[in-house]
This record gives sequence, C-alpha cells and structure tokens, in this order.
Amino acid sequence: MRSIFSKIALLAVFGFALTFTFSCSGGDDDGGGNSSGSNSGGTSSPSSGGGSCNISSYKYKKMPDGKTWMTENLNCKVAGSECNGKEESNCNTYGRLYTWEAAKKACSGGWHLPSDDEWDALDTSVGGSLTAGKHLKAKEGWNSCGPTGSGESYSCEDTYGFSALPGGDGNSDGSFYYVGKSGHWWTATESNAFNAYGRDMDYHKAYVGRGLYEKVYFFSVRCVQD
Repeated sequence: MRSIFSKIALLAVFGFALTFTFSCSGGDDDGGGNSSGSNSGGTSSPSSGGGSCNISSYKYKKMPDGKTWMTENLNCKVAGSECNGKEESNCNTYGRLYTWEAAKKACSGGWHLPSDDEWDALDTSVGGSLTAGKHLKAKEGWNSCGPTGSGESYSCEDTYGFSALPGGDGNSDGSFYYVGKSGHWWTATESNAFNAYGRDMDYHKAYVGRGLYEKVYFFSVRCVQD
C-alpha cells in the first residue's frame, strides 16, 4: 500500500502538469504575419474580473510603421467593458468598448495599449492622418463605405489589412452611440487624472482624428506587440 505522502506527491505532480499545459497554450508572433488562431470577430477567452485578456487568439499583422498590431477590435469581457447598446451581437461584430483604465489592463502578455506617439507613427506610415482613415478602415462593416469599385459613397480601402471597425462609443451614464458609423480607440497616453488621448474614424471621412476624452468613456481597443 502506498503511503499518504506518495499519494500527495502524485497529486502535486499531476496538478503541476495541468498548470504548465494551460500556461503554455498561447501562440507566439510569427514575425509579423497573421496569427494561426483567430476569434474571427467573436470572443476571446473572457475574464470575469478586472484582469487582462488572452491576446494570442487574435489576428495580428506587422504594419508599415514596423510594429505588429492586432487587426481586430479587442472583445474580451473584463470589468469596465461593455457591448455597444449592451447588445452581445455588437460585441461579436465590432468588439467590446472599454474605459481607459480597463483598456490599459486588457492589453498584456507581450502586448500593450499603444501610446499617442505609436498611433502617430502608424498614421504617418500609411500616408499621414489626413488620409489614414480610408487606408485603415475595413472594407466592410461601415455605413455607406467600401473599397474602390464597390459602389459605396465613401472610401474604406483597408490597404494594409488593419481592418478598423466602427464600434461606436459609450458614456458613463449608460448611453451608447454610432455603432457602424464611427470608431474610437484609446491610446495609453493621459493628459491628466481625468482625460486621455484617443483616435477616431468616421464612415464619411478619410482622416484619423485625435482628441482628448474623459477616461470614463467607452472606446474600442487595439493592442500592439511589445
């Protein structure tokens, strides 16, 4: 008969093996191409608390600025995030919306929320902020906006595969706006205790806007690789 200490040792080894298996299940960057895994606009492994998300399940690509960006809006359920209009279908299509504090925590594990300077570099690398929007917006998913030859009224070319989608935005009072028409994305750069910088794109405009917003607003998130 095995001793109780032997049984405890076996259980400990089994538990360690399980922990190691799950902790190593994420993918690595393949040098700037798309990741082998993707949630295709669906949900990532959700977290019910205020912690980070599993970014390895998302598509990503090296952009002309030389950095590797997610090419999907983050859709991981953490504290401080909501679906536009609190409709799950909007999360599945456009990703979740996050407060600034939640956005900072959501990007981790080798990824981070891009700074204001990193967004500037991205805009510059695709032709400058005045026309960057038409090159970064996805070909589908925007109101009246599509690629050349589509017959749509406005230009959404997705020239570099960034595939920006219009998740809209939300306010701390529970109101939500502009899903399908505009997108707002947080940067990691704050101005003061109450405000931080963000970027915005609209279906009928070619440029990428830059603004200062209250941290309690709900915006989309793109993470960039460290």
